[in-house]
Amino acid sequence: MRTDGDSHCTDTGRGARKDRSSTAPKEAGFGISFFVIEEYTGPDPVLVGRLHSDVDSGNGNIKYILSGEGAGTIFVIDDKTGNIHATKTLDREEQAQYTLTAQAVARDTNKPLEPPSQFIVKVQDINDNPPEFLHGPYYARVPEMSNVGTSVMQVTATDADDPTYGNSARLVYSILQGQPYFSVEPQTGIIRTALPNMDREARQEYDVVIQAKGHGRAYGGVVRDDGSEDHPDGRQRQPAEVPSECVCYVCIRRQGDGMGIFEITTDSQSREGVIKLKKLVDFETKRAYSLKVEASNVHIDPHFIAWGPYKDTATVKIMVEDADEPPAFTAPAYSFEVEENAPDGTVVGRVHAKDTDVANSPVRYMIPRYTDVEQFFSIGPEDGVIKTTRLLDREALPWHNISVSATEIGGHHQDAKVRVNIKVKDVNDNAPELATKYEVFVCENVLPGKLIQTVSAVDKDEMTDTQLFSFSITPESANNQNFSLKDNRDGTAGIYAARKGFSRMTQDIYLLPIEIDDGGSPPMSSTNTLTIRVCSCDGQGTLLSCNVEPYILPAGLSTGALIAILACIVILLAIVVLFVALRRQKKEPLIVFEEEDIRENIITYDDEGGGEEDTEAFDIATLQNPDGCNGFLPRRDIKPEMQYPLRPGGPPVANSVDVDDFIKTRILDADNDPTAPPYDSIQIYGYEGRGSVAGSLSSLESVTTDSDLDYDYLQNWGPRFKKLADLYGTKDSTDDNS
Repeated sequence: MRTDGDSHCTDTGRGARKDRSSTAPKEAGFGISFFVIEEYTGPDPVLVGRLHSDVDSGNGNIKYILSGEGAGTIFVIDDKTGNIHATKTLDREEQAQYTLTAQAVARDTNKPLEPPSQFIVKVQDINDNPPEFLHGPYYARVPEMSNVGTSVMQVTATDADDPTYGNSARLVYSILQGQPYFSVEPQTGIIRTALPNMDREARQEYDVVIQAKGHGRAYGGVVRDDGSEDHPDGRQRQPAEVPSECVCYVCIRRQGDGMGIFEITTDSQSREGVIKLKKLVDFETKRAYSLKVEASNVHIDPHFIAWGPYKDTATVKIMVEDADEPPAFTAPAYSFEVEENAPDGTVVGRVHAKDTDVANSPVRYMIPRYTDVEQFFSIGPEDGVIKTTRLLDREALPWHNISVSATEIGGHHQDAKVRVNIKVKDVNDNAPELATKYEVFVCENVLPGKLIQTVSAVDKDEMTDTQLFSFSITPESANNQNFSLKDNRDGTAGIYAARKGFSRMTQDIYLLPIEIDDGGSPPMSSTNTLTIRVCSCDGQGTLLSCNVEPYILPAGLSTGALIAILACIVILLAIVVLFVALRRQKKEPLIVFEEEDIRENIITYDDEGGGEEDTEAFDIATLQNPDGCNGFLPRRDIKPEMQYPLRPGGPPVANSVDVDDFIKTRILDADNDPTAPPYDSIQIYGYEGRGSVAGSLSSLESVTTDSDLDYDYLQNWGPRFKKLADLYGTKDSTDDNS
């Protein structure tokens, strides 16, 4: 199983950042370590690391399980992605490391896919503990006139941070007050004299302030003073009022009930005493502190020593201001259990928070939706009671990790969040099933009592160490003469042949119903059907064929041959149909035109449409030969070998008024000429279509009818309409002449 760490993940023993592509050993061991920063206070769980199995293809069939110290409470794992999160703030000083075991199993069978992998989660130290002098203030004596470098005493400070990680626990000593008379060794804390010929009669006492710094921050000090309160220097005593995390400036130093909460140092430039917080103060716990400070001159002129002692004391009162703080939960995290399939409204547990301010405002609870997207739970807004809102399925989600928010009503509406881990307890509500879809074969020549298959079962529910599956053939099939079943009492069962002489011709498939019981409380059972196929085998029991086709068609054609024949027949039929269709669509020309036979045809079509009374279409034969409808066929469509002269008399004059006589003459000539083809003729169709709203459009008929229309405009239409203009203008000309 691969372990992919985040930015805090390192290899143990080397301290180097762990490569994301590195692979952890599959056997249990302590080769991999994850690091988590202590005192993490973010709103969401911190990502510790990531596990990934080599057999995980990303289709969701793999489930990751986490066990060990803090599994399910402090550390949770996403069973789909393998991401491990820390759900609470960790403190290295409480527990420095946790040993966990991860394993990848099949989601549907809970069967392990790889050996378990063991790893360590180490809490990475931060510099959250100030160094402290455990035995201050210190008092020491040194002989007068001592040589430079004479050891006075050694002071020692301690730091609770991890001495093996970074510089958090490495202390450096320095002197803040007492120079140039004394010095201190930075690493050991030994105080030594720095000036020669120090005269007791000139000065008897020295205040020396030593600072111990851890990782670049000052946290503690040492003061040497004699406690004298005589000879005040006239400085006015005054109280100082500060908020919970502020400092104020007063002049110089020391006793009182705030010794462990405040510290005082001397500003190197202004020589003022600076009071600083060493620890957080709480208005609800203590609202005022009193400090007794002392101010003294460091450098005194020997001529004025008798005027001494040049020091004074004052009392400083520090008042803590109230700050609006968010509610506080009674526990850093909550863990509850609830059975799966519990009805809606089942109580899971109760969380409690209170307002720490003096106002003690009421608190309202809610579950942020992003921590419970599918809304499995609800919470009472006033009492903090968590209940289920729908059925829970342990097989789908064994753990629910949600957050509860508490907000004070009134004030600045500050809120606090707490992690709630809910474990879904298993209920035996799933029946066992066969572990896989078995493909079982039995040879035709099998001997009675031969083991043909060993089957096993799986159950989605949790199985105890003493719980085993039991197998049996269903009662209605218990007396079958073909197969038998033997329960191995280890979670498996063997299927045996009960007879010999199986034949594929007689029966090629057998169905064996098997009943499986999980032995749980309440017990669950299911019936699973095992399909057994009869096959042909050789003498060693090796399968040769399970196909029954050779026995069905022993002397005929195979299925492939029959399909090929049918395909050929269909193709031939398609070709025949296509050929017939093409023949029907082929058209022959009615009349053969020759390029050298160019004649003048005058054909008039005066069919204007019959309107409502025209219900029949024209016969094309009538258009080809008008006399054909009466049975009289004086001509044949054969080009004559010789041309007969036209009958004497000649055509009428073109400008003759009697057009009807001209047309009749041409028709008579054409009918009496046996050599004239049908296309060298003039044909008249006088049917104008009675009932048509448009009326007749025939120009020939217009000549013989009285009309009030004026056709003089045809004279302006050009040469193409000259003939019509002459024909229609004849009547007008005659009338004018008369």
